[in-house]
Amino acid sequence: MSLAAILELHGARAVVVGGGRVAARRARTLLDAGMDVQIIAPSVKPEVRGLPVTCAERGYDAGDLAGAALVVAATDDAQVNDSVTAEARSLGIPVNHAGHAERGTLRFPAVARRGGVQVAITTGRELPMLAQALAELITPLLPDAAHLDAWTQRRDAALTVDSEARATALAGLRDDIRAHLGLPGTAQTGSGT
Repeated sequence: MSLAAILELHGARAVVVGGGRVAARRARTLLDAGMDVQIIAPSVKPEVRGLPVTCAERGYDAGDLAGAALVVAATDDAQVNDSVTAEARSLGIPVNHAGHAERGTLRFPAVARRGGVQVAITTGRELPMLAQALAELITPLLPDAAHLDAWTQRRDAALTVDSEARATALAGLRDDIRAHLGLPGTAQTGSGT
């Protein structure tokens, strides 16, 4: 069983060990999250070199992960990936093992994004093509920024009134959101932001 969570890591240090195509893809994802990315690899492909990352063009050494908030092992050498993963796990740092995801503690989901809403999708198995197809399917269903802004204003206004009026206003907002998404009636409240 895994934990689905959204992490706020803006400005945190990420280490990507590897300098090829997979490393470039993971580095772009980390950069999009606002992380400071360091690449460690004896050879760095042009697609990595063109990114706003720090490159240490050498092999991985034990101790390279100190101070990292997140690690990606993305070399073409299974032994190096296993060593990186073992060190990260021993330090309690979330780690993605690009060659064998089950060996790491972090998997990158497919993400559907629109209007500020993000939906992360994973299959729980090694079927990224299914997760990517589901993200494509879900994206058009997500609300646009105008709807989000209007709903946020209504929520903020509801939080300024007494508890009875607040409950009524939030129930109306909940019903409007559900109707916009084509869902019937009022659902029970749950967690989620």
